[in-house]
Amino acid sequence: MFTGLVQDIGRVESVEGGADGARLRIATKLGAEIGLGDSIAVNGVCLTATAADASGFATEAMNQTLEVTVIGALVPGARVNLEPATRAGDRLGGHIVQGHADGSGRVTDVTEDGFARRIRVELPPELLRYVIDKGSVAFNGVSLTVAGLGDTWAEVSLIPETLERTNLGDAAPGDAWNVEVDVIAKYVERLLSPFAGKENA
Repeated sequence: MFTGLVQDIGRVESVEGGADGARLRIATKLGAEIGLGDSIAVNGVCLTATAADASGFATEAMNQTLEVTVIGALVPGARVNLEPATRAGDRLGGHIVQGHADGSGRVTDVTEDGFARRIRVELPPELLRYVIDKGSVAFNGVSLTVAGLGDTWAEVSLIPETLERTNLGDAAPGDAWNVEVDVIAKYVERLLSPFAGKENA
């Protein structure tokens, strides 16, 4: 489990893709803290460290991950948000983030708003249904509060701290982001689905 609070912006050193999936090497100051087999969220996608040293770690993304997320679009030099798995007893400073991206969204608009920056992201209907105004959403692994909502989009407002400590500060129209909606909303829908359409007795 993660909280959506990014610990470092890593840099992709290498990407090896093929029919079997993709292997990545990521440089980060967190390398010394990562052990073999540890889970780490890379742009909000939970991946497993297959090797690690003081300068970074290696990981693999299987085909299913590449189909659902935008991890497959990463290239050497790309900046990625990194968060190690939450330890028992850690503060839950963001919200419950599983690192299981539900899909992707596309940045359509970036506007300055005082010291903040508002970013609008177009989402497919199957994701937008779980997003509510002032609710939680994770974009590229960053725990955010929904600041605006439309028929096809959700908007977030980022403070300078978030812009500096994550790669969301690099956002430009056309960028594709990994999206994880609130898991609680999905559980509620699943639990209530047997009763959908039934009238109260």
